[in-house]
Amino acid sequence: MNKPTGPFPDKASLLERASGIYDFDDALRGRIAPPIDAGSLPPPPPLAEAGAPVARPWTGPVETIDRLALTEAGYVLPDGPVTGIGEEFRIVKRQILSSVAAGDNRVLICSALPGDGKTFCAVNLALSLAAEKDMEVLLVDADFANPSVLTTLGLQGGAGFMDALADPTIAIEDCVIRTDIPGLAVLPAGRQTNNDTEYLASSRMELVLDRLAAGRPNQIILFDSPPLLAASPASVIAAHVGLALLIVRADKTSESALRDAAGLLKACPQVQLLLNSVKFSASGRRFGAYYGKGE
Repeated sequence: MNKPTGPFPDKASLLERASGIYDFDDALRGRIAPPIDAGSLPPPPPLAEAGAPVARPWTGPVETIDRLALTEAGYVLPDGPVTGIGEEFRIVKRQILSSVAAGDNRVLICSALPGDGKTFCAVNLALSLAAEKDMEVLLVDADFANPSVLTTLGLQGGAGFMDALADPTIAIEDCVIRTDIPGLAVLPAGRQTNNDTEYLASSRMELVLDRLAAGRPNQIILFDSPPLLAASPASVIAAHVGLALLIVRADKTSESALRDAAGLLKACPQVQLLLNSVKFSASGRRFGAYYGKGE
């Protein structure tokens, strides 16, 4: 069971201390620029010349999600029955949507170490968000050394995120997999390379991300990244998103690991913790039972 809460109650001060790290108000507060006579400026170049991305439809294949495998593995389904875990992720997604409503719609799903459940949470959040009536979800597998999103969903895939970053001739729109779940698309990790962090830090990174978002105002992009303390890409991606969701596994993630992981997310303006693998609820809540589907 997953709960959208911080670490254990007796360590609440850790979240308070961590949240203080990400106050960028002072850094973002600059001087007011002097007024400029608009009449003295040349006319702006056409959209194409300015380098602004032009919206293109996804051109990748349409593949079928393996719903049976997802159900057997304990995942939620947008068109499936109401379950306790499904209700938990409904609460989590409402908080995420509230957090990104007025800002960047890119969300990084990360963890301190392997085994904390980041991919489980990333896939469940994508499936839950896909159930929204006015939203599109793009799930990006950014765990280049150990990609597992396609396997989890039962998809085949092909060229992916790293291919488009490394090769300017590859259109990122051609790499996106459309699924038979309305509103859900997946971007594979792509090729494995020893220079993944350098490609992510290149100027082409923001250009590719802009193309993914072009013409899709109701889209939210989720990045499933490598663990922060096991590989460097997650800390680089953090500079390109508006929210980082740090997965904390109950009775497993140590306070020292959590501190170290939080320190690598300084480039992200907003960081939230999600407690994963909770076995009980002190309040006795049992989501799903109200619908006759109690667990």
